[in-house]
Amino acid sequence: MISFFISIIALVLGYLIYGKFVEKVFAPDPGRPTPAVTKADGIDFIAMPSWKVFMIQFLNIAGTGPIFGAIMGAKFGPAAYIWIVLGCIFGGAVHDYFSGMLSLRHGGASLPDLIGIYLGKRAKTVMLCFSVLLLVLVGAVFVYSPAVILKDMAGNGSNTAFMIWAGIIFVYYIIATMLPIDKIIGRIYPLFAVTLIFMAIALLVGLIVKMPQIPEFWDGLQNRTQTWGGKGQPIWPYMFVTIACGAISGFHATQSPLMARCLGNEKLGRPVFYGSMITEGLVALVWAAVSSYFFFGGGAAEVGGTFADAAPTVVTKVSRSWLGLLGSILALCGVVAAPITSGDTALRSARLIIADFLKLEQKTVAKRLAISIPLFSVAALLLWFNIANEDGFNIIWRYFGWANQTLAVFTLWAVTVFLARGRKGAYYLMTLLPACLMTAVSVTYLCIAQIGFNLPPGWNRWIGAVVIILSLTLFFRWKYTQARK
Repeated sequence: MISFFISIIALVLGYLIYGKFVEKVFAPDPGRPTPAVTKADGIDFIAMPSWKVFMIQFLNIAGTGPIFGAIMGAKFGPAAYIWIVLGCIFGGAVHDYFSGMLSLRHGGASLPDLIGIYLGKRAKTVMLCFSVLLLVLVGAVFVYSPAVILKDMAGNGSNTAFMIWAGIIFVYYIIATMLPIDKIIGRIYPLFAVTLIFMAIALLVGLIVKMPQIPEFWDGLQNRTQTWGGKGQPIWPYMFVTIACGAISGFHATQSPLMARCLGNEKLGRPVFYGSMITEGLVALVWAAVSSYFFFGGGAAEVGGTFADAAPTVVTKVSRSWLGLLGSILALCGVVAAPITSGDTALRSARLIIADFLKLEQKTVAKRLAISIPLFSVAALLLWFNIANEDGFNIIWRYFGWANQTLAVFTLWAVTVFLARGRKGAYYLMTLLPACLMTAVSVTYLCIAQIGFNLPPGWNRWIGAVVIILSLTLFFRWKYTQARK
């Protein structure tokens, strides 16, 4: 547990110290009018209280990511703590802060527009297709999992029950995506965010009371996936893809512009964007520690589980055993409500990205429907693929995991160009190094994973090293060319 407490303290200090440094580099201007004021439309550009914007941002980027990802990532051992802490402070929080603040500075621009500004028109086109595909994948994935859980909880495991629940969720998606952001999202989501935070605090108290014996840093950072009967996937790059939310996630860069359109002051960027990512990292750490106890400290036997239990099962069994009836309610909110809320904001982001590309105003209901109907049709087709194929969900989830981290690559490189062009000194290093790391993660995973080229896993380190060296070489070559111009 000492390693866990060290990690908690490190995250808090990261916000207080490194977060201030990042804010200083960007230099927010509290007197500069924000898009929530200059472009107010009563639909997507609406100034809301800062606490509410924080809660919505936290729930949008979190969902079940810091829970499921941390549970699966804990199987790798204490190395998961290090990735969550360092990834969150120096990668994810920086990624989320700059994507949100750059959106603020560019009138609430969506991610593809930001990519186009700093990486060029070709990159913008690629990012447009890539981000919309990822967001539709999120929408489909986050219909499937809560629908499965709801039909089981209702005591009816039939496909008909699944389709009914999926239909209900889809109807909700349409309503939430079409309505002004302050009508449903602004009113309900802060409550769900409080629930997720309260659940993490309750589990933290449970950990302190139990003080279980779990693997520590000094026990070794070796791969522990084989000890519980797994296939022994290498830490590099699988852990870096498994734990995305809670460390760094490209999906967040599609959500930050949503809240950039609702902020009334640039000075609120650090608590909203950087702070919500640190909060997500804290939630991930709690679940990583709980799961470490579950898999390696005898927790599975205590709650009636097994080493082979999937992440949703771990959540349900631990919550009910540790927290009783309240735990059951919290588990329902965490495993069902959280993915639903992430799914509808993902589709909302997709609608806005397409609207920005087509320059189609969104005040008119008919024009919102013109974009939303095709989006929901594609999401429905992907959902049908899940149902028609026995392993459909796992296939889509693997592609989602890789696409998620690849999206972070584009965002980090765009921010690196912004810092290299607009700031004196070597401030670009704060995103250059994470950009190189995540580029290596994405390429290595694509090379050795089954969804990619399925190369020998033993090649992972060489591939990663080559990609990092190549990325640094190309960047400094570009920087030298820019300096000469």
